[in-house]
Amino acid sequence: MDNKVNMVEMDEFDRRIIAALVEDGRMTVTDLAAFVGLSKTPCQVRLKRLQEAGVIRGFRAIVDPAKLGMDHIAFTEVKLSDTREAALNEFNAAVRRIPEVEECHMLASNFDYLLKVRTADIRRYRAVLGEKISALPHVASTSTFVAMETVLEAGHRRISRKG
Repeated sequence: MDNKVNMVEMDEFDRRIIAALVEDGRMTVTDLAAFVGLSKTPCQVRLKRLQEAGVIRGFRAIVDPAKLGMDHIAFTEVKLSDTREAALNEFNAAVRRIPEVEECHMLASNFDYLLKVRTADIRRYRAVLGEKISALPHVASTSTFVAMETVLEAGHRRISRKG
């Protein structure tokens, strides 16, 4: 399995475009061009190139989970009983189907995966853990950490402007 990512060459204008869009993905091309110091057409060309290269993978709305009644966050350590490639692929495919799992990271640690799970409350988390996460293929054990406060979260990430 080759997970090598081809880095895309970028200059200061490209980094400014990305930083501006991270802050405001709805920015018009005209405003974006003015912000980065280019005219509209060269800015559009760069934006299209960044999208086609996969640097910019898409645009999405950032919602307030508390206003949706989904402000309970738990981090779940998952240890697998089998870590051969086929087992990892089965787990990866299955965890992607659990809507409450916002993030899933394979780690080099004394456990195999760290999941970020968002639910309405601890009761709902307990149900998701018992009915969905523990039932994932090859799960041997789990351990949970409940977040008390979110200080910085994806979607509010700052991108370094330096190369």
